[in-house]
Amino acid sequence: MEITELSPDDEAGCIDAVTVQSAAFAQDCPELVRPTLRGFANLLRYGWDLEPQRGFLARNADGRAVAVATVSLPTYDNTNQVWFELTVHPDHRDGAVEAELIEYVEQLARDEGRTMMGFGGFDLPDAIELAHKHGYEQKAVEVNRRQDLAGLDWSIVRSLYDEAVAASTAYELVTLTGALPEDMLDGMIAVTASINDAPKDDLDIEDDVYSPERLRAYEEAQAKSDHTLYRVIAREKATGELAGHTVIAVERERPHIGEQHDTAVAREHRGHRLGALVKTAMLLKLRDAEPALTQVDTWNAESNNHMIGINEQLNYTIVARFLAYQKSL
Repeated sequence: MEITELSPDDEAGCIDAVTVQSAAFAQDCPELVRPTLRGFANLLRYGWDLEPQRGFLARNADGRAVAVATVSLPTYDNTNQVWFELTVHPDHRDGAVEAELIEYVEQLARDEGRTMMGFGGFDLPDAIELAHKHGYEQKAVEVNRRQDLAGLDWSIVRSLYDEAVAASTAYELVTLTGALPEDMLDGMIAVTASINDAPKDDLDIEDDVYSPERLRAYEEAQAKSDHTLYRVIAREKATGELAGHTVIAVERERPHIGEQHDTAVAREHRGHRLGALVKTAMLLKLRDAEPALTQVDTWNAESNNHMIGINEQLNYTIVARFLAYQKSL
């Protein structure tokens, strides 16, 4: 088997990678959002916040693309770790392909001086067996849920919004499209870092570290990836302090698809229904701003009962469960 690293400019290689992923998802989770050539290439160019992922394509002796691994080597924090996802075409799942690619990625991690591997996969028997066979221990469960906007009862959204407004009279909302204004950048660091209070289950990971440069890198990566960012921010009236926010990215390539990027409330401002406030205000905003939008996907730790409770009221249903594993090298 030949394993090669993909460049975002290698159109043929990226097409092969997306073809493998699409075939695998069609069997393992038909409802999962399918990758596109542009989206996959942008992942290799920009990543989430200008921390590009690396892609590796495996071909068999006949030159057929049989598997792809996407690899993240964090640079902002958790710099001892490597996280990867492994996708094998359904016609080539013989164990040998998986073993060779996993060993390849683990050697890459050793060469980079990393000591902790993270591996994500579907909650399916074969994927679980593969992880355990290669010494990975399950540490967390994450659930992908999808909001069906076409089937959303907008009277429920309005009712939840009105209730949240009544409980948060000390706060006002700021709605933004695109980059943060310069005078809000520093205040947004602490709000963004509040995501570290979300459940980590048993994962051996450090808190995410944020800075003005990283927030700008996130905005730049999303813009270059053809995503429109929408933000709703709660601000305390008396102090002007930023208290919470939610962010949704809408694809320009497929404007019916949105992705929930973040919802967080600073610890000292909790108890005022700010999470419900910003999420419902966001929906009311997007109904007018993005009329083609029909679905929004979100990911939460299965143990994050508070956020899941809000999402279920807003017509989110489960698409897939993912298991996160770790292994020390």
